[in-house]
Amino acid sequence: MSIILGIETSCDETAAAVYDSENKALLSNVVFSQIKLHEIYGGVVPEIASRSHLEKIDIIVDSALTQANITLEEVDHIAVTNKPGLVGSLLVGLCFAKSLAFAKNKKLIGIDHLQAHIFSSFLKSDNTVQDVPFPHICLSASGGSTVIYYVKSFDDYKVIGQTIDDAAGEAFDKIAKIIGFGYPGGAKIERAAKLVDFQDFYKYTRTKNFTKSLDFTFSGLKTAVMYDLVKKGAYNLQTGPIWEKVDTELQNKVSSSLLVCIADIFQAKVELALKLYPDAKAVTFVGGVACNNYISERLNSIVTNTSKKFISPVCKFCADNAAMIAFLGACKAEQNKFAELDLDVFE
Repeated sequence: MSIILGIETSCDETAAAVYDSENKALLSNVVFSQIKLHEIYGGVVPEIASRSHLEKIDIIVDSALTQANITLEEVDHIAVTNKPGLVGSLLVGLCFAKSLAFAKNKKLIGIDHLQAHIFSSFLKSDNTVQDVPFPHICLSASGGSTVIYYVKSFDDYKVIGQTIDDAAGEAFDKIAKIIGFGYPGGAKIERAAKLVDFQDFYKYTRTKNFTKSLDFTFSGLKTAVMYDLVKKGAYNLQTGPIWEKVDTELQNKVSSSLLVCIADIFQAKVELALKLYPDAKAVTFVGGVACNNYISERLNSIVTNTSKKFISPVCKFCADNAAMIAFLGACKAEQNKFAELDLDVFE
């Protein structure tokens, strides 16, 4: 049993958390979001992200230790994200973690960011840990990844479906930009869709095999929305949006139709996964897109109708965070899966 300091800098959040594995409790969870730094560019700028991590990481780690009411000397192990992500951002977190591990003689644990998302479902809103039954189906959806896993244990899981192009989060962000919502787009699209009661006005094309395969494709959906806006006179393929044609009603209807479409695709994939893996005892929904209440409620409804458990962490554990890094680090520490100081980063 041990105290784990988790550090996460894979993209545009600088995060640190402290987890007590003996009491199975999260002692702190601190996140600095860079959204304000990147929104004027319409997406994450890698150089700006890494510079911000450099400026904030010492402050964020110190804040996590302070909130946990412990000193660095009381930390047993340091878990840090080393893949995948933006190389510059990852290097900031990894180099900082290595320095602490070397200076304070702590053991280092390398964490796969996507694997940490899988097991974020174990974290409860009150910062304690819940049991999630194995085996289970995990749908992980974020800005850069959309994957379905069959999870048998903490170190035994496999990909059973994944995106072949854009991730769901990318589809939200790209279409939000087209209709004038800016970056990031997911929450803005859900708010707009709610204003028109989540109706499917434009019935954007789903891929022909979306009910027959566990793989995803969202680039075609983005193209379908764009060409539909061309027909409506609200988009020019050479110059982009025609803003005088992009009114609030159009934004709301596009948002609603897009959201219903993506929810339909997710529902079909989860239903198929449960048919192909009938021994699964639960379905978990994780990653940044899991902050979307409409999609989460749709999945909850269909999963509970099959008498399976549906589990999705609260939003603070869906978005990038260090709590899931520290938690998975504790699991790896119990298995003596430590890293050497020559640990490297991977995109």
